[in-house]
Amino acid sequence: MQSRTPADTSRAGAASELPLSAELAAAVSGARRRAARDGDRQADTAHLLHALLEADPETRGAFHDGPAQVARLLGYLVQRTIGYGLRWSDAVEDSVTPPGPAGAGVPGWSHAAAGAMRNARDRARSRGAGRVEGLDLLAALLRDPRCRAVDVLRRAGVDTAALAAGPARHTCPECR
Repeated sequence: MQSRTPADTSRAGAASELPLSAELAAAVSGARRRAARDGDRQADTAHLLHALLEADPETRGAFHDGPAQVARLLGYLVQRTIGYGLRWSDAVEDSVTPPGPAGAGVPGWSHAAAGAMRNARDRARSRGAGRVEGLDLLAALLRDPRCRAVDVLRRAGVDTAALAAGPARHTCPECR
């Protein structure tokens, strides 16, 4: 039996679907493992954000306040893992992302997480890319102001409007 992830929400294996970068594929797998380890019924956008920050140097480099901001954000995400997230247990993630086509739900993924992956693919396609990158997912997460990832970003002190306007693209060794 093949497992479905947000990486293959529409037509699993369809030629029209862009492949994920190695970093983003690692983040998607990491989000699923993190959700299972945390005992959550679904991987949500906060799981995706956490795994994306761990797996993708380019995404870490996008934060305007550099490595210190990423460290604060990762610290906040770890706190969520060890207790903060308990208030979200058994709750459906809120989102402004409209549901996908009928039957597009992805078992084991929140509606917002699956929607973010669809939006990341659309963004990559619109920029003519050959694969979906971590920054595509970060931009997609930022488009949904009610998702958990954006809630986490705001609570960690990230200026989400500035981040959405354009990544900083730090190239310092700490960001890699």
